[in-house]
Amino acid sequence: MKWGECMELQLWKEILGPYRQAVDELLVKFNHIIEDHHNAGLYSPIEQVKGRVKSISSILEKLQRKNQNINELEDKIEDLAGIRILCQFVEDIDKVVQIIENRSDMEIKSIKDYIANAKDSGYRSYHMIIYYDVNTIHGVKRVQAEIQIRTLAMDFWATVEHSLAYKYQGNIPEDIRARLSGAADALLLLDHEMSSVRNVIMDAQASNKAKETLVADILSNIQNLYKVANKREIVKIQDEFYKVYQGGDFDELSHFGKQLDIIAEGYRAQSIS
Repeated sequence: MKWGECMELQLWKEILGPYRQAVDELLVKFNHIIEDHHNAGLYSPIEQVKGRVKSISSILEKLQRKNQNINELEDKIEDLAGIRILCQFVEDIDKVVQIIENRSDMEIKSIKDYIANAKDSGYRSYHMIIYYDVNTIHGVKRVQAEIQIRTLAMDFWATVEHSLAYKYQGNIPEDIRARLSGAADALLLLDHEMSSVRNVIMDAQASNKAKETLVADILSNIQNLYKVANKREIVKIQDEFYKVYQGGDFDELSHFGKQLDIIAEGYRAQSIS
């Protein structure tokens, strides 16, 4: 069957079904990596993860462009399943690559490093093609998936470039190409500047996260006290919390949290006895 011949919708569903399953499972796994880092109090090199299965129209366009047979699409098109991993810093990309390399459920087929070797257009990203096994009602099926790893700045540029390429059907005017190239250079500088203050940014983010966790614990404690303590006392505690919180001093907030833990523990001991 040639690329231009029709294929029944049901057959498309059968072909693409395992790839949708692969995307769903990979999204869960990469999001768990983020969660595991946070639960362990560690910085996650993965900031966000997205996924998609290539649309039928995009598949047909690619087959037409490469003059390939539709019966070979699973072999010829490596990105039917696509995962995009976004990082805050360029240094995080290598860490994500190492995480994938160390996993037993993902086998790397090939890589293309468009960060060390950016495209002429200014496109920068790290691409991996992996093999991934999905369990279907017909048994285990090995599928290919493309993983793109890039910074938030790289992703912004790539999204704009993709939209323009679609608008101009691949023939972006030279003046716009030149401006895109200039923007790519500016974003490269931005990534370098972000890396230069990486430790400061990470410390600030860690402090914010610690404060969020502490506040959540305090509010949970106050909520639980409503079940066992005198309402007037709880209102007094709550007012004191707002006063300390508005002061913005983390050490004072931490001290308040410890004192509240002692009060809550006292009420728990009373309820047991």
